[in-house]
Amino acid sequence: MDELVQAIREAVEKALPELDGVLALRADHGGAAPHLYKPGDDLSDIAFDPRYPMGLVLDKILAAYPDARLGVVARGCDERALIEMAKRNQVNLENIRIIGVACSREQAEECACEKPYPDNLVVGEKVEGVEDPRLKRYREMTIEERRQFWQRQFIKCFKCYGCRNICPECFCEACALEDDLWVERGMLAPPFPSFHLIRAMHMVGRCIA
Repeated sequence: MDELVQAIREAVEKALPELDGVLALRADHGGAAPHLYKPGDDLSDIAFDPRYPMGLVLDKILAAYPDARLGVVARGCDERALIEMAKRNQVNLENIRIIGVACSREQAEECACEKPYPDNLVVGEKVEGVEDPRLKRYREMTIEERRQFWQRQFIKCFKCYGCRNICPECFCEACALEDDLWVERGMLAPPFPSFHLIRAMHMVGRCIA
């Protein structure tokens, strides 16, 4: 990990003179948090953690500073998120420099990621993707078994919006899912999974998982 962080630090240092800033992770109280590094900043506290949706954070910054030229330390899923956002005019990739970081084999297995590296790979080595073992079991289910499977997942939901808030592809200014007409917040479990069905329809063609 130390070698990876050092390589990220060097890549950020190399990119900064040509940019207004680079979004990366900074060591913070034993963990890591997103931070916008600017030219001349001390880079000694740069960190790396695969849990942050950097594309979503970058989108918030660009909404406030649309003309800024920014870099971002991005994993494969972050890069895919930015590409899908660009297709829908949420970001301008011409103003973004992706400093791609490959995930480790362990991270790929944990996420069951089929492409654990970005196309614009700058730091790290590519590892083979991992197919989610649950997909094989799901494909072998009958229609009724699939319905029961999803019903078991839906029954856990009480509409906290966690899935929506963490998703870089949910960017509508007025979210239809906030309407209590179909499903009241805090209701466990909803009698009909309208929340999930609406969100699934909205994600068709843009999911980056």
